[in-house]
Amino acid sequence: MKRWLSLVLALSLALVLAACGSASSTDKSQGSNKEVTLTVGASNVPHAEILKQAQPILKEKGINLKIVTFQDYILPNKALATNQIDANYFQTIPYFNLQMKENGYKFSNAGGIHIEPIGVYSKKYKSLKDLPNGAHIIISNSVSDHPRLLLMLQKLGLIELKPGIDPQQYDIKDIVSNPKNLKLDANYEAALLPKIYKNGEGDAVLINSNYAIDNGLDPMKDSIAHEPSDPKSPYVNIIAVRKGDENKPAIKTLVQVLHSKQIQDWIKQKYHGAVLPVSE
Repeated sequence: MKRWLSLVLALSLALVLAACGSASSTDKSQGSNKEVTLTVGASNVPHAEILKQAQPILKEKGINLKIVTFQDYILPNKALATNQIDANYFQTIPYFNLQMKENGYKFSNAGGIHIEPIGVYSKKYKSLKDLPNGAHIIISNSVSDHPRLLLMLQKLGLIELKPGIDPQQYDIKDIVSNPKNLKLDANYEAALLPKIYKNGEGDAVLINSNYAIDNGLDPMKDSIAHEPSDPKSPYVNIIAVRKGDENKPAIKTLVQVLHSKQIQDWIKQKYHGAVLPVSE
């Protein structure tokens, strides 16, 4: 009887182990073949266009990339915070930091992808030197944009800013020299600036490249000046995710693909300097 019971127990244990081994193998197989869906919110141009180029590459790696486009700078972060999307791609680091501070978002920067130089556009003048005394200059009302716009005007030789201030804290009140007595008008949302320019308002309008391109403007040909190139610019556009998700394999793969030579070369050929790729 004991020998019979031992035999039964041995057979039972063998069947259990075999079953576990079979389940483990099946799970592994299913895991390797299962496609992951990644939903990313983005501005129409250039972000969504760049993501579309990455879609087939990601598909080969088992990632189904879904792109949700947004027309403003507020909703993409709200959608990310409320789990409606897995990541977003539209914002610079200063704006990202400001949004987290103001709204209590728990986000992480998964990687910088590109820089969009800001352009100076004018229907009335062909160069900066032609701007008259007291020229009306229209800029974005986004506080996070102001340090960048002011530093740009300083680099272009139009103003001087108070020294000894954190570059990311500059505001209009920090202008200490303004030879042309430029009148800076910060009463409009960034998305409206291309329309304002096309309507001939102001003497010059400073427009972000994504909005310029999305409205049929060529930042390199239509602007009378643009932001000087700076490879160390903090205004890189990033992939933003919820805190902790930056280590997820699908997110890491997305960033790797966007950093790939294939995508970077496409960005250079497509935008001719209006959008500059970064590799890290």
